[in-house]
Amino acid sequence: MRLGYAHQAVLDMAPDADTRAPGAAITTVLCGHWEHEPPCPVASHHTGAERIGDEVRLRILFATEPHLEQRVRQDIDRALARGQLVSPDGTTTRWRLRLSGRSEPSAREAEHLERLTRG
Repeated sequence: MRLGYAHQAVLDMAPDADTRAPGAAITTVLCGHWEHEPPCPVASHHTGAERIGDEVRLRILFATEPHLEQRVRQDIDRALARGQLVSPDGTTTRWRLRLSGRSEPSAREAEHLERLTRG
């Protein structure tokens, strides 16, 4: 039975860098590629990004079996620590990981986590 979890990260990114790239990097590590057929094999997930100047704050929601939680968190950290992603058009988006770790899901994230656990 999958349970819902939250993870957060803070990145340094250039103002014109694509804030979707770190989420695509996470999906690539968790699912093999950022474009794949559902369901996600290890953890259904969603990455939100908020830019404040050169800082990008990520909020990753995911659902997985409890015994896989730590593996998923390590995979998220590994994806973000790489610090870059090359898009299909050859553009490289770079970032520097400043902080990453466990977070408690907020009450307003409960519905989203519920959907992730189902799917």
